[in-house]
Amino acid sequence: MSFFDILTKGGYLMIPILLASLVALYIFVERMLVLRKLQTNTRSFILEVKNLILQGLLDDVLALCRKTSGPIAKMTRVAIDNAKLSRSDVKDAIDSAGQNEIYILEKNLGMLATISGVAPMIGFLGTVTGMISAFMEIQTRGGNVDAAVLAGGIWEALITTATGLAVGIVALIFYNWIQGKVERMIFEMEEASSELLSAIIGKGDMIV
Repeated sequence: MSFFDILTKGGYLMIPILLASLVALYIFVERMLVLRKLQTNTRSFILEVKNLILQGLLDDVLALCRKTSGPIAKMTRVAIDNAKLSRSDVKDAIDSAGQNEIYILEKNLGMLATISGVAPMIGFLGTVTGMISAFMEIQTRGGNVDAAVLAGGIWEALITTATGLAVGIVALIFYNWIQGKVERMIFEMEEASSELLSAIIGKGDMIV
């Protein structure tokens, strides 16, 4: 019996489990590509921005932001655009830009977390319905069944549980992996926002 034949023995509830696995894989790959694209050397970027601000080369700062990917570059551009405002207003502008970037970073992570919890539950449901079918078969035959018939119904029912657990475990690993990278980027954003605020306010007279 091939692996595909085993999966088809699990019944119709295997369909949502397999669909969930495809969605989880898509979200993982999509998030990895997005995060890799947005990844920058934060320390190097901030040092370069601060050096340009000290020299009053604000056009160069904006040019650097335009050619640099990632949330910190966007936050820097917002900070420069609002630098003539008060310190609290600049901070609010940076925080607002940061929240927008965090939303982008965490896109679809809720769906991935949901799959990690729902897939095993669907698997358990498949086992329960499979056991019900097996015992209905026993009743239909008036209890006149051998062990092979009962065992066959049980292992077929357990396929959904095994598949659901496998999908849930992998989805949870995907979620924690991506969430860890997102949290690291958020931490870098928080540190960068403080340094940007100090640098811009300290040279506010140059920003006209």
